[in-house]
Amino acid sequence: MSEDSQNGDENQINSKKTLKKFTPILPWIGVFLIIFLMMIWAIYSSKAREQSADKKTGKPTMELASAVHNVDIALSSLKQNIEVDSIHRQSNLYTIIPNRPDLVVVTHTVSLGDSIFEIANHYNIKPETVLWANYDQLKDNPDMLSMGMVLKIPPVDGVYYQMVEGDTIENIAAQFNVDPQNVISYAGNQFELTNPVKNSGDWVMFPGGQREFRQWLIPDIPRGKAGVLKSVYGSGACEGNYEGAYGTGSFVWPAGNHVLSGNDYASWHLGIDIGAGEGAGIFAADSGVIVFSGWATGGYGNMVMVDHGNGYQTLYAHLSKSAVSCGQSVSQGQTIGYGGSTGNSTGAHLHFEVRYQGGFINPWYVLPAP
Repeated sequence: MSEDSQNGDENQINSKKTLKKFTPILPWIGVFLIIFLMMIWAIYSSKAREQSADKKTGKPTMELASAVHNVDIALSSLKQNIEVDSIHRQSNLYTIIPNRPDLVVVTHTVSLGDSIFEIANHYNIKPETVLWANYDQLKDNPDMLSMGMVLKIPPVDGVYYQMVEGDTIENIAAQFNVDPQNVISYAGNQFELTNPVKNSGDWVMFPGGQREFRQWLIPDIPRGKAGVLKSVYGSGACEGNYEGAYGTGSFVWPAGNHVLSGNDYASWHLGIDIGAGEGAGIFAADSGVIVFSGWATGGYGNMVMVDHGNGYQTLYAHLSKSAVSCGQSVSQGQTIGYGGSTGNSTGAHLHFEVRYQGGFINPWYVLPAP
């Protein structure tokens, strides 16, 4: 077969393929042409028949209206039979609402395991804010927290304060180091701007305010001190003059767990809460003499205090019971009590304090790394 013959056959095949490709759309092309001609005819007919319309009403004849109607039907039928690719968008019934400050004071009922630190963290405010808002119950002492207690939780940091007779916004704002205008403009206080006054008994939020804490502490009881008042410190206070073991100057963990479980060290909480289950062994962090063993005031519950004879004292609170007695010498790591939840506590843990020459030291500074 010659080369020209082969090329002819290939061209014929390609022509058939092209024709076959366009065959499905040929009817639609015909439809479009028919509609186009009908539209031209309708326009021409409209102009031709305008002259024969009813001159009294100015309306076109029935024939013209019928022709236009037929064109509309044809176009509608064509639209229904043509598939058009398009972008489909799903409707969104929700709108994005910008974050707005919460202005409502809520309440929180203390439950098992709660601490001021954890409650504050849950509501995204500072622990001090929780203490200040509930001074009537806690008296600035986080160890006064107890199960079932209902706390007021402000929406922002600051001092939530109940006005008393003689108070003014200006003098209380000065007391809490706040600009009075910020107090009045704070929407949560709902001041009447033409007369920004609150009455005795009204609660007012002082955003960003702060005040000093009233500390509730068991005072130091050195081994040589006599005449300690049990009515003030608690029945566990030791009254004698003692001599005995001295500390090494270094410390070990007072519980088997080396983790925080509750409140951390802060200006309002001068110790750390260490995880210690009910009945778990509590150990002397260093050698020394027992100067307190038994019930303590201020929410500490059963407590042990060790004087280490070198300026240091350590305190162990909320014990289920003590394992030592007044004046007893103990060695580092010796069991001095058992974990519990006595006093004002919402769950078993150990409240541990370190003191030096009457001042407080953050226990994290002297304990070995966990």
